[in-house]
Amino acid sequence: MNNNHKNGRKRRRKILYIVGGVVLVAGIAGTALALKSKTEIDPSKLAKVERGNLTRSVVATGKIEPLAKVEIKSKASGIVKQIFVDYGDRVKQGQILAELDKEELAARVREARATLLASQAAQEAAQATFERNKVEAEGPDLPFLKSDMDRARQLHSEGLIAKPVIENSEKAYQLALNRQMAAHRTVAVSRAEVSRARAQIAQAQASLERAEEDLRNSTITSPMDGLVLSRDVEVGDAVSSILVLGSQATLVMTLGDVSEVYVKGKVDEADVSKVYFGQPARIAVESLKDKKFEGKVTKISPLGVEKDNVTTFEVKVSIRNPSGELKANMSANAEIILEEKKNVLMIPEVAVIYDKDRKTSIEIPDPKAEKGRRKITAKLGISNGVKTELLEGLKEGDQVIMQ
Repeated sequence: MNNNHKNGRKRRRKILYIVGGVVLVAGIAGTALALKSKTEIDPSKLAKVERGNLTRSVVATGKIEPLAKVEIKSKASGIVKQIFVDYGDRVKQGQILAELDKEELAARVREARATLLASQAAQEAAQATFERNKVEAEGPDLPFLKSDMDRARQLHSEGLIAKPVIENSEKAYQLALNRQMAAHRTVAVSRAEVSRARAQIAQAQASLERAEEDLRNSTITSPMDGLVLSRDVEVGDAVSSILVLGSQATLVMTLGDVSEVYVKGKVDEADVSKVYFGQPARIAVESLKDKKFEGKVTKISPLGVEKDNVTTFEVKVSIRNPSGELKANMSANAEIILEEKKNVLMIPEVAVIYDKDRKTSIEIPDPKAEKGRRKITAKLGISNGVKTELLEGLKEGDQVIMQ
């Protein structure tokens, strides 16, 4: 019994030692784990110092626009009879784009030509009447009749002729004088008729020229070399004349020179002072995400526009487009390059810490430091808002903590 009692006590003591050891190990492990959780940094908060190219820029957002764009409207009114081009076709200056129905226009030309001929005939008749009246007004036989009357009076006074002879000569002279006076009045009228006939000829000539011009204008030609951006009418559509309705006239089609295009965007007043003529730019479009196009600044508006308490300035960036990949009205971002550096060390912008004096520092992982991180002074260069140039303090591959 004594031996059994002793053995039982030994077993209990052994169990207590084992339990105590387990508790001690667990406590040490828990403490280590607690300390590790305080110093371990979430891997998603770590970033490496990288080497690459860094660009500081401002972005102007807008649409791709052709260097030259022309809305084609007809100078003549009529019905579209033929269309020779479609959107996407390239055209040359003077190339026929469309034809209007010429039947009515040709009839107007014939009518105007007939009116002109009638006016010319009327003018010739009026001129002949005028010349005839003018001759009568000059009275070419009056001197002869007056001389005959004077001679008859002389002979009568000498008793050589009878009185009726004198009366006949006086009557002939008076009738001629009356005809001359009437002719003077008629000359004025016929002169007016000649002037009126000449005016009618000028009016008929103008009408004929206008009808002929309308007939020529019924053939719509391209005013430039370019690309058909849109076709806005179909065969059979009615077209109104731009000479009659102005800007409200029917749009036939739109042409553009897309060998060079531009993006017209807005730049904030804080950045516009850094933008200058000829400044390089890179253009990105939504539909060609993997490709960049080179351009340059060609125009800066001198007048800012204020909207929602923000003042912006319009900037035009031109791009060569010989392949025609850039289409009109594509949404585009023009990245105007202010400064560019190649093969420099970079860290994420979110890793930079700014104090109240705008001095910069960064945090790096350090297991020996409190909380497993250590702050160091950072000397930085240019930034594009996402990446920042690191001038000194770390090397490529080192880790930084993103804030």
